[in-house]
Amino acid sequence: ITNRLQFPLQFRSIQCYGLLACMYKLNVCIFSLAIDSSSTTSSASPVLNNYDTLEGDGYPEACSATSSPPPISSVPQTSKVSKSFGCGYPPLQPGYQNMTPLLPSPAMQPSNSGYNSGFSQYPQVYPTMNQLSASLGGLGIQQPENLRPMNLIQERNILPIAPVSPPLPNLNSDLKKLNCSPDSFRCTLTNIPQTQALLNKAKLPLGLLLHPFRDLTQLPVITSSTIVRCRSCRTYINPFVSFIDQRRWKCNLCYRVNDVPEEFMYNPLTRSYGEPHKRPEVQNSTVEFIASSDYMLRPPQPAVYLFVFDVSHNAIEAGYLEVVCQSLLENLDKLPGDTRTKIGFITFDSTVQFYNLQEGLSQPQMLIVSEIDDVFLPMPDCLLVNLHESKELIKDLLNALPNMFTYTRETHSALGPALQAAFKLMSPTGGRVTVFQTQLPSVGTGYLQSREDPNQRSSTKVVQHLGPATDFYKKLALDCSGQQTAVDLFLLSSQYSDLASLACMSKYSAGCVYYYPSFHHIHNPVQTEKLQKDLKRYFTRKIGFEAVMRIRCTKGLSIHTFHGNFFVRSTDLLSLANVNPDAGFAVQMSIEENLTDTSLVCFQTALLYTSSKGERRIRVHTLCLPVVTSLMDVYAGADVQAILCLLANMAVDRSVSSSLSDARDALTNAVVDSLSAYMSTASNLQQSSLIAPYSLRLFPLYILALFKQKAFRTGTSTRLDDRIYAMCQIKSQPLVHLMKIIYPSLYRIDKLTDEGAI
Repeated sequence: ITNRLQFPLQFRSIQCYGLLACMYKLNVCIFSLAIDSSSTTSSASPVLNNYDTLEGDGYPEACSATSSPPPISSVPQTSKVSKSFGCGYPPLQPGYQNMTPLLPSPAMQPSNSGYNSGFSQYPQVYPTMNQLSASLGGLGIQQPENLRPMNLIQERNILPIAPVSPPLPNLNSDLKKLNCSPDSFRCTLTNIPQTQALLNKAKLPLGLLLHPFRDLTQLPVITSSTIVRCRSCRTYINPFVSFIDQRRWKCNLCYRVNDVPEEFMYNPLTRSYGEPHKRPEVQNSTVEFIASSDYMLRPPQPAVYLFVFDVSHNAIEAGYLEVVCQSLLENLDKLPGDTRTKIGFITFDSTVQFYNLQEGLSQPQMLIVSEIDDVFLPMPDCLLVNLHESKELIKDLLNALPNMFTYTRETHSALGPALQAAFKLMSPTGGRVTVFQTQLPSVGTGYLQSREDPNQRSSTKVVQHLGPATDFYKKLALDCSGQQTAVDLFLLSSQYSDLASLACMSKYSAGCVYYYPSFHHIHNPVQTEKLQKDLKRYFTRKIGFEAVMRIRCTKGLSIHTFHGNFFVRSTDLLSLANVNPDAGFAVQMSIEENLTDTSLVCFQTALLYTSSKGERRIRVHTLCLPVVTSLMDVYAGADVQAILCLLANMAVDRSVSSSLSDARDALTNAVVDSLSAYMSTASNLQQSSLIAPYSLRLFPLYILALFKQKAFRTGTSTRLDDRIYAMCQIKSQPLVHLMKIIYPSLYRIDKLTDEGAI
């Protein structure tokens, strides 16, 4: 098997069949999916602050579990509740994808003049719980195409001719229209096994792939002063709740019956009263609320941007400063923010330099701190300035910076002290720190030594030093996270820089990592162009500050591991000092209690953040999926791309905590186990062939492609920083971007014409 995995990625389908045949003929033992489920992110000690309570307990009526009143007595409570979804009203409107965007406007605010105190009862007869369940009939899994057996040894045409689409949940038409877009919220299994035993038998992972802050062309924005939530589990009202009558609704996650607030009776779309089931919150699975002061610990802070530049001799030789300063000058007016936006600059070599840009100065003032063992802030009130008030001084500094250090001979890099200074400067407000580094930190706190052995780059055995050499950068990141500050790293290096250690500053502060190996502004124009494009996107994309994200799921399901760049504050709450539209997350789940008394399960993610304009907002995504009892139904709903991305995240953790070879073995076992389980379940299959369900036909191919990525490949010369960066991408990219990295699109170049060519 190992030898076959070393072939080039050409003729991938042929290699795939050879790999599978080899696995089958060798009668590889079926191992349980042993990829380590522990999250390296969640192992850190918590940073204490009150942001934990905002999203979960900010609602005045639910400050504690004991304060919630008992369920409404008029609704019989039994030990086995019939769990139904949907209000049973006439067909609902399509989801937000087909709607005109609901912009904040006076129309969204309820008007007392539009209320009718003598409103009449709904003419419809409210259905019973059993009738509601019956209204979702036809949910039996009928997906014959996804279950069609494919002989992977004989079938020669499995490569997709079009982009692979995720399987559609087998829901009725109304729920399908209302369900969350898979681009934002996606599950590895669109048919949820009823029991953990059934999930174990399928040998497939259960998890979620999230892209919660992605750019949307249409997004309903709710400006109502009342945000309706379950009084027990704090779920936000959504299209999959049940309206028992016009005054009560039943939570689709914990099944508690809640009152409908008076204000919620008003429909801002139709400007009518008495139609809570037609509210935009109940018509769209992705919505954004304008949050009240109940969701704030302090007034929204201004957008604050601090740039930290390496100006050592190595950095000046690379020439990145001119590219970065020019890009920032071009996009200075496009930085997200308002009239309060602040900006500051720090440079460093063997010392740390600050810049006074206070309004009224004729030119920027450089302040040098040489005491890097105990760095301090000179003139702390003048180092972060209002962008609009000091714009001319800022432009003068950006124009001068590329030439200020032209003749420097300083070869040392005091990155650690510069980061400590940045932390002190940003602590009062929080914000975003952008660090540009070109070499291994060599002096001061956080200095590092080279750990890479170039002779081991092609090793097929042990790949060492995948973890950090020091906990300095992790501790600093946790301190930054506690002060609502994220650190983004741009590494532009032609030599080993120990990215495994440096990346911790971004991983635990909800930042992001960019890497440009062998960067030179003249000798490497490809990397220069890539940096320019990345910077334009980076400077202009939207950003959220002081964010927390919580994931909720139906009773019986549980979350046990998160993947991404964040800090875990509790079992289901992530702290995100910054959130950006290019960040993705993955979640591993398990089934703690059998889902025998429900036909549907739901997942909901809520992202509470402060916009660059100073608004506190909550973006909510809700996903609904059917529950199945048959193993074949589980395979029919398998989302192979989501499975691959979740396994890739798990394999990165396994590589760091155990070894790269263990991670590769676990990925191989994942394919063998799932296909062997399918073949042992399916009847009338040729036991001498390797059969896969149509839904998993690309699983071996995708795993083979993953093996050839820099993160997991062996036997090919791979620099350690290159490997670490590939792992960072896997852990932080959304599914759509990650799939392009693992299995890129192929183009037939002999058919290309000169039309439109550069």
